Amino acid sequence: MSRMLQTALAALRPSKPEPGLTVLDPVVTRMRVLPQDLDFMMVVNNGTYLQLMDLAGARHLGRNGGLRLAAKRSWYGYVVASTMRYRRPLRLWDRFEATSRVLGWDDRVFYTEYVITRDGELCTRGVVCYRYVHRRSREPVSPRDIVPLLAEQQGYVDAIPESPELPADVAAWARSWQNSALKDAPSALDRPGSEMSG
Repeated sequence: MSRMLQTALAALRPSKPEPGLTVLDPVVTRMRVLPQDLDFMMVVNNGTYLQLMDLAGARHLGRNGGLRLAAKRSWYGYVVASTMRYRRPLRLWDRFEATSRVLGWDDRVFYTEYVITRDGELCTRGVVCYRYVHRRSREPVSPRDIVPLLAEQQGYVDAIPESPELPADVAAWARSWQNSALKDAPSALDRPGSEMSG
């Protein structure tokens, strides 16, 4: 089964939310390298890591109630930026763990970290920024509005977390791509009505 299909199934048939699991709690997804994950060098293809992270992210959102909340509110998320660091290769049939956790958020995006390890050794680390919008109106939804609703749904409304300070490397990276985006010439993606605008 392809990773994209696994991700679709994880999103369409999410695991049951775990009461009390907060937006900041990490979630571990255990997987094994399959033949379709490999490139011609017989190691996991660099692009496949993003699919593995998508799958881990869908399972994370299922367990913390995010998928249920998004479906109820007609929201969907998309990636606005990502960065990857590759340390060690994964090979056929390797067992590994993908640990996903939300590092923080601001008015526009969530910053989510994915760490892939094999036998406790770091293989890959990725940081992905997600933005949420209303499915019909395409209006952006601020993470600062999402987190209290998620807390209410998960039953920790008396302890709604504030965004932690981002790790220094992530904060520097965020500033770099945000400043770059401000300098870019307007594109079709910035026009009103585009799902990437706003």
